[in-house]
Amino acid sequence: MSTRRQLLAVSAGAAAAGMLYESPAQAHEKRWVASWAAVPTTIPPAPPLVLTDQTVRHVVHLSIGGDQLRIRLTNEFGETPLRIGEVHVARRSGSGASTDAVSGTDHRVTFGGRGSVTVPAGAPIVSDPVGLRVAAGQDLVISVYLPQATPVTTLAAFAFQDNVIAAGNVTGARTVTATSVIQQYLFLSGVSVHASGGSIVTLGDSITNGANTAANANHRWPDLLSARLKGSLGVANVGVSGNRLLHDPNPPAGSPAVGYAAYFGQSALRRFDREVVAQPGAEFLVVLLGVNDLGHPGTSAPPDEVVGADDLIWGHRQLIARAHLAGLRAYGATVLPFKDDTLGFYSAENERKRSVLNRWIRTSGEYDGVIDFDAAVRDPADPLRLNPAYDSGDHLHPNDAGMLAMATAVPLRLFKI
Repeated sequence: MSTRRQLLAVSAGAAAAGMLYESPAQAHEKRWVASWAAVPTTIPPAPPLVLTDQTVRHVVHLSIGGDQLRIRLTNEFGETPLRIGEVHVARRSGSGASTDAVSGTDHRVTFGGRGSVTVPAGAPIVSDPVGLRVAAGQDLVISVYLPQATPVTTLAAFAFQDNVIAAGNVTGARTVTATSVIQQYLFLSGVSVHASGGSIVTLGDSITNGANTAANANHRWPDLLSARLKGSLGVANVGVSGNRLLHDPNPPAGSPAVGYAAYFGQSALRRFDREVVAQPGAEFLVVLLGVNDLGHPGTSAPPDEVVGADDLIWGHRQLIARAHLAGLRAYGATVLPFKDDTLGFYSAENERKRSVLNRWIRTSGEYDGVIDFDAAVRDPADPLRLNPAYDSGDHLHPNDAGMLAMATAVPLRLFKI
């Protein structure tokens, strides 16, 4: 079967009935479970986009269905209160870049009974339950109206999904006329559903975020893992392009990275409670981190932020400890090969560190289980390189076929509740 046909088959399975295995999660009483997530960051030091009397319509792809849903908005990197005029949610009509709503499914969203609300600086806000039944693998359109001049200071910069901005308050419209198209999520960071089961949180960098995959296709490896699970568990993707385990963004003064490094997000250690522990119904954690800690110093971070394999192992041990304190099972994923990458990450020393880290993940027994992404995507002829069939072209990020190989390599037996 061709890669395209495999991807379509896996994606189509997300909304299908049935289970790949008998999950004890189905015996649980219903609760709030994370079905979709995006990681907010701050913005680079430049004048922000300002929206006035405009609606932002986002498309989100659900991993697990339920009989109600809740939406999480965020002003966590804002320095002033965020005024939200109105929010609506509906099932999406169509696929790809469509932002149309299915007629008859539109619901006005309230927050503590209020349709219009002010989000304090530095805070998120969670909606009241919305009585809209949704299925696993279904898409929603979530429309947020900003009535007054609003600087966009909190956003997820790499959505790999077309979202639109429209004039006026068109939150309840079936179809909107876009004044601009963006591949970002603005002030939106989560959707949870009322369902049986729990959620897997995937903590990572651009490879988890979905870098270099086809836009509007949901071919990130967490999406394709969700399709394999067929709605038995939620998957909350908290990957951030450029993210590091140990360091926040710190671009050298005068370097091009000053213009984009803020989008890399706070270190995994710093954001862990907000992005992992706070996910509704979180039961499992999958960690794929370390390549940017190796590659950024000397490129988009200062050379004095070079880390050793022992530093990375220490950071992973902290994630394990904090996950266990929160009652999560933690699974370590091996770091992918990146020999001859075009970003300047590779060196013999960085390869040595990757090898030491991967050996520890595989053999230490400190994680509750291991997902061997390295073995799934490396080139049999040169194991230090990505398999050419899975290479997006920069020799570091997998293409869509590589994402499918990663999702297929995840043992579903790890996710028994």
